[in-house]
Amino acid sequence: MNAPASTPTTTGRVRREQLSDEVAARLRVEIMTGAVRPNTFIRLDETAARLGVSITPVREALRTLRGEGMVELEPHRGHRVVPLSRSDIEDIFWLQSTIAQELAASTTHRITDEQIDDLARLNAALADALERRDPGPIAQAEFDFHRAFNRAGGRIKLAWFLLHATRYLPPQLFASDEAWGAGAVASHLEIIEALRRRDVDRVVELTRGQFADGLTLMMAYLDQVGLWA
Repeated sequence: MNAPASTPTTTGRVRREQLSDEVAARLRVEIMTGAVRPNTFIRLDETAARLGVSITPVREALRTLRGEGMVELEPHRGHRVVPLSRSDIEDIFWLQSTIAQELAASTTHRITDEQIDDLARLNAALADALERRDPGPIAQAEFDFHRAFNRAGGRIKLAWFLLHATRYLPPQLFASDEAWGAGAVASHLEIIEALRRRDVDRVVELTRGQFADGLTLMMAYLDQVGLWA
């Protein structure tokens, strides 16, 4: 007799891991945007109550963030948010941009006409979301476009590394900026046209420009909220 695909124990463990990942993502964004200030102590019970979860996923999420160097555990005091520097933000964008440019070159060589048409449809979905001014669908549409673009290069492991690096970008920050949204749609249109021409240099240049614009927006926001104070 074959074993069941899952048991109540394994199902519960998977759900708990998913919940801890969601909590980690929420805290990561709050730290990156300054909503949770540097040197603040993140209390298990207070955070669990605020997010509407039990203490266990918060504890596991903080363990994850500790491994990323975003928080430190101080004995008898709890988890303290490690301050970010300007260089930290620049390094994050440099890493993302470097990987993304490599993927962009591969995608330009390998993408099919059908995949390019799919990118055009995904960009139209982003434009539609922008008209409705709903940050959630905007962020999702932007994610869908770049996921399809990066996967078209066939370098799945490299795309996976980029996906994990982009965890440090707060999507709602970009999705709430109308100027960024209009620029993203226009840039995507240029990328699609360059892909049809198989113009590697232009696709890579546009990809690099998107991350440069993202860095400028992120730095301006962090200056505004006084993260470095």
